[in-house]
Amino acid sequence: MSSTIVCTSLSYAWPDGTPVFENLDVTFGAGRTGLVGVNGSGKSTLLKLIAGELAPADGTVRVAGEVGYLPQNVTLDTALRVDEALGIAARRAALHAIEAGDASEEHFETIGDDWDVEERALATLGELGLGTLELDRTVGEVSGGESVLLRLAALLLRRPDVLLLDEPTNNLDLYARRRLYAAVEGWAGVMVVVSHDRELLEHVDQIADLRSGEVHWYGGNYSAYEAALAVEQEAAQRMVRVAEADLRRQKRELADAQIKLARRKRYGQKMWDNKREPKVVMGERKRQAQVAAGKHRLLHEEKLAEAKERLDDAVEAVRDDDEIRVDLPYTAVPQGRDVLMLRDLELAHGPRLKGGLDLRGPERVALIGRNGSGKTTLLRTIAGELAPVAGEVTAHVPLRFLPQRLDVLDGELSVAENVARFAPQATNNRIRARLARFLFRGARADQKAATLSGGERFRAALAALMLAEPAPQLLMLDEPTNNLDMASVRQLTTALESYEGALIVASHDLPFLESIGITRWLITEEGELKETTTEAVGYSA
Repeated sequence: MSSTIVCTSLSYAWPDGTPVFENLDVTFGAGRTGLVGVNGSGKSTLLKLIAGELAPADGTVRVAGEVGYLPQNVTLDTALRVDEALGIAARRAALHAIEAGDASEEHFETIGDDWDVEERALATLGELGLGTLELDRTVGEVSGGESVLLRLAALLLRRPDVLLLDEPTNNLDLYARRRLYAAVEGWAGVMVVVSHDRELLEHVDQIADLRSGEVHWYGGNYSAYEAALAVEQEAAQRMVRVAEADLRRQKRELADAQIKLARRKRYGQKMWDNKREPKVVMGERKRQAQVAAGKHRLLHEEKLAEAKERLDDAVEAVRDDDEIRVDLPYTAVPQGRDVLMLRDLELAHGPRLKGGLDLRGPERVALIGRNGSGKTTLLRTIAGELAPVAGEVTAHVPLRFLPQRLDVLDGELSVAENVARFAPQATNNRIRARLARFLFRGARADQKAATLSGGERFRAALAALMLAEPAPQLLMLDEPTNNLDMASVRQLTTALESYEGALIVASHDLPFLESIGITRWLITEEGELKETTTEAVGYSA
């Protein structure tokens, strides 16, 4: 029997009673499926239900075959050896015991048919870029990105029939991502991957779009999905226009009918007053006219109600694609103006800079490099949060730094109150008018920061920094697309497109960096900060 995942009448709710799914029916078959949807739509929850990490409130999950699950946040016991993390320690020990002359039956039972387990483990580690890891090393010596790849290696060694991956590239640098893309490309069983990484989603066979508790299927990779969605949305917009025209027509026809009925009523009353026909005849005619008028009015009212319903359905099919607008007057930086100067920089735990580096005008700089190479340390040093060991950092314009953790927000304060902390001179009306540009309108501006979704929290943090006084003319972002859904990434892209100041963005997300018009590329490698090129960034392994 081929491997499948079948979810039937699946229901699940958050502890506060908010429903995530109600009677969800979905089947995942052979091939690689990219599961996409806005933040909070339940993608990770669905993977946990399939993996057995959560129990549904109602309905069933049936999986034909063994399941391997890579969660979004991977934590490994730092005291484990690498072979223990891979799940091969017992077989490896039995193999070594037999090689040493111990022919006990239990060793043969432990190994089974897996005599090449050690070779397979080393080969799998090598394919994922972990060839330098020794099986006897402890997990405590590996980085966060290596922990993700190590957990993936353990799953690949198990050869599960079904592989579930939840945001697998979140903590991976550019080089590790490419190793993971290759592993995904080579997968032959059932795979469901939740990701905001567009490049990863170019390697899937189909897209499952989880929206409003339902799954909509699209064949092909993410580019094919976007093209199909654009056609759908164009048709949906067209249906809205048709429905709006129909609604206007039905309103006109109802008004015309009411005018005609009023005229007939006046004519009938005139005939009655003049008594030109027998009273019985006129009474019957009046009764028939009232019945006809009632039917006529009811018919037009029903048509109007149907037109309204068609319009509601058409509007529902159109996705909310509101865009952030950051066309703020005081963030603009003139061409050639000095923005930032770095000289002979040496950091405690980061790259060295030999000589100088100057940022002028509204330049857009991408900061890339392997995990642990010091990108965050460099940004924090430029922001003034850390002091350099040696050298000089001089900012010539107001700057703001948005860290990965988004800890610029106070969770107990509302969105509007958080912004007020950064712009104490601004009036409440001015703050709310500005927040509307970041899609926090009306009551949304009064939500506590702690209750926001990942995408909303990012927008709120970006709003707080952009609306700060003085307005930032240098904006620094550290891995801004981590944990953002595709809609939020698009909103961030449009926001940065309209920002007229200078940018420094540390990111492993190449499609995102290319979309925001990067003009310079800096790389942290071999302990130094260097200029690089688009070609070197895009294609070096």
